Amino acid sequence: MLGKINHFLNLLAGRSQNLALLFLRLILAYGFYGPAMMKWHNMHAIGDWFKSLGYPFPYVNAYLAGTTEMLGVILLVLGLGIRYISVALIFVMLVAITTVHLRHGFEAGNNGFEIPLYYALMLFALFAFGGGKYGLDYYLRKK
Repeated sequence: MLGKINHFLNLLAGRSQNLALLFLRLILAYGFYGPAMMKWHNMHAIGDWFKSLGYPFPYVNAYLAGTTEMLGVILLVLGLGIRYISVALIFVMLVAITTVHLRHGFEAGNNGFEIPLYYALMLFALFAFGGGKYGLDYYLRKK
């Protein structure tokens, strides 16, 4: 009996992989949308903030971060260039962790690095497995 349950669970897990990758992509796109829009609505203020944090070339970096996040939203939804955008967004998260969140500890409620770490780990999963078959990468690869 346990063997049949194990077989069923393995079958179900295998068939759920693409749906899980789609959900990861969509929740990450939703998560990056707000910060991307915040940056694009007042890029100068973001540059000023980056300057106060000691970023080199703060206004250039504000545009780079905002562009990477907005491009991430689009590409994650479309399932296009998933491995490339995952690497770029992981880099954005690591910079955010080390320059903003790390000094506040782990917990998200204290502006800690919990959420950007989770995002980086989810992006790493997308880098490792790709975006799944519910995205443009899959269909372009088939042709």
